[in-house]
Amino acid sequence: MSTVRTRFAPSPTGFIHLGNIRSALYPWAFARSTGGAFILRIEDTDLERSSQAAVDVIIEGMKWLGLDHDEGPFYQMQRMDRYKAVLAEMVAAGLVYPCYMSVAELDALRERQMANKEKPRYDGTWRPEPGKTLPPVPEGVRPVLRFKNPQGGVVAWDDKVKGCIEIANDELDDLVIARPDGTPTYNFCVVVDDIDMAITHVIRGDDHVNNTPRQINIFRALGKEPPVYAHLPTVLNEQGEKMSKRNGAKPVTQYRDEGYLPDAMVNYLARLGWSHGDDEIFSRAQFLEWFNLDHLGRSAAQFDETKLRWVNAQHLKAMADDALAPLVAEQLQRLGVVADARLPRICGLFKDRCDTTVALAQWAKAFYADIAPDAGERAQHVTDAVRPALATLADRLSACATWDKAAISAAIKEALAAHSLKMPQLAMPVRVLVMGTAQTPSLDAVLELQDRQVVLSRLQKA
Repeated sequence: MSTVRTRFAPSPTGFIHLGNIRSALYPWAFARSTGGAFILRIEDTDLERSSQAAVDVIIEGMKWLGLDHDEGPFYQMQRMDRYKAVLAEMVAAGLVYPCYMSVAELDALRERQMANKEKPRYDGTWRPEPGKTLPPVPEGVRPVLRFKNPQGGVVAWDDKVKGCIEIANDELDDLVIARPDGTPTYNFCVVVDDIDMAITHVIRGDDHVNNTPRQINIFRALGKEPPVYAHLPTVLNEQGEKMSKRNGAKPVTQYRDEGYLPDAMVNYLARLGWSHGDDEIFSRAQFLEWFNLDHLGRSAAQFDETKLRWVNAQHLKAMADDALAPLVAEQLQRLGVVADARLPRICGLFKDRCDTTVALAQWAKAFYADIAPDAGERAQHVTDAVRPALATLADRLSACATWDKAAISAAIKEALAAHSLKMPQLAMPVRVLVMGTAQTPSLDAVLELQDRQVVLSRLQKA
């Protein structure tokens, strides 16, 4: 069997979102799981709508998610000479023909067909046939080039998601493959690219199903067998609409900025259309070990941000503190806060309470910057009755020979005994003053990671 070669071929006409990137994840995973190659191709022939900023988000988003490509990125606009050379070969071989039908004539034809309840399609007026007389060539009109689609029979393929699909050739009209100025059209460019790049498997969204029979016929006209196709069902947004830029889908890179982990995103996206038994949480290595095209789902998958946050929280908890700390440091930097060597331990202490690195950075911020205690919690817990105990605790903490959990725990117990208090009666106001909120992990563990002078200073504000 030849080496698997897959591709991701986005159009940079808007910022890439999760629905798009899922169409990169599966071909990447299939290539990686089979020892094949993954190619990145930018289909930038829509000059009016394409932008470099959109290209940058594609490359940046894939890099963040770890969807590394082996070849590319290739840009279609840089391959125009190649497309035109193949067009010339097809003209010479009689596979295409010039069509001089104007846009107005095409529109009138479609209107007549629709009035007769027929499928609107080009009627082959300019298609050369034995014994057929073509209309006179109009002066000053530059023709389009149309592909001579086979007549009769069917074009069929065994789709790895949808099963066997058959389309009658008579349902397909002769496709325009070059515009009047000579520039080639999408379906033609895709075929030339897939041939030149030796693509073996095309894994893409099912919005391309209608293009597939046309592309297969062009492959065969060029003497090549088409690749294996797998058309993925649509990703729906939370309202049940197709996920799209128009429907408010976020750029992939925004999830990075919102504190999601790349491995969690890969885990979540993998489950939007593929499954391995009942496994919900898995590592990237497990995903690649398990992935194949046989377990791709046929039904549309619905995005659920609550579920994504839950998956992210599981990965956050499982991540090594040393690996998590640099990601939290980036989030702190955005807040104008510089972390130090304590950060891995801070991450270890608080990560079970967080679902994103942004949430974790908010906890960590209390160790590096001034805090403003929650007003309601302060009024509830920092009362006149507890202030003497807080002063005693400050004295005991100031006198600790070492600043570690054991010494801090002993100081807390001394203050509790001196004022006949139970742990919550003292711990809650200390947490509010030192961390800004009454709900934190074990008090001695939190205070140990905080600077002693900062703790004393905040307690004195009681």
